[in-house]
Amino acid sequence: MSRSIEYGNLMHDAMRGLIRQVLLDVAANGLPGNHHFFITFDTAHPDAELADWLSDRYPGEMTVVMQHWYDKLEVTEEGFSVTLNFGDAPEPMYIPYDAIRTFVDPSVEFGLKFEQQEPGQSDEDEDLPQQDESELEVEEEAPKAAEVVSLDSFRK
Repeated sequence: MSRSIEYGNLMHDAMRGLIRQVLLDVAANGLPGNHHFFITFDTAHPDAELADWLSDRYPGEMTVVMQHWYDKLEVTEEGFSVTLNFGDAPEPMYIPYDAIRTFVDPSVEFGLKFEQQEPGQSDEDEDLPQQDESELEVEEEAPKAAEVVSLDSFRK
C-alpha cells in the first residue's frame, strides 16, 4: 500500500483555519472598516443547520452576507453559528467549515474557493498537469544564475 501526501486536503484545512481565525476576530471585535463577507455553503451538508424554509428555498447551496447586521456570532473548531436577517426575520444558522464552498471579502478582493470532490475521489485520482523537462531545467538553473559580486571592485 503506497502512502501519499494529500496536498488538497491539507490546503483546505489551512484555508478553513484562516476563515476560523477571521471569524474569531470578528466575533471579538466586530467587522473592521468596509470588510464584509459573502459565504456560499452547501445547505444539504448533514451538519448544516438552518430554517426549513431556507433549505427548501436553497436546496443545494446558499450565499449569506455578513455586513451591516448579524448577531450571535459564535465560532467553534468545526464551524460557526450566526443569526442573519432575511426580510426583517432574524434566522439563526450553523455553518460547518466543511460545508463552505466560497468565502469572499470583496472590500479587499480576497476570496477562497473550495473544490468539491466526488465521493470516493482522492487527490491521486485528479489529473494533474505534468511539468515538462524544460521547466525543470529552468528551475534548476535559476539558483545557479546568482552572481557573486566582489567588494574589491567598489574600493578605490
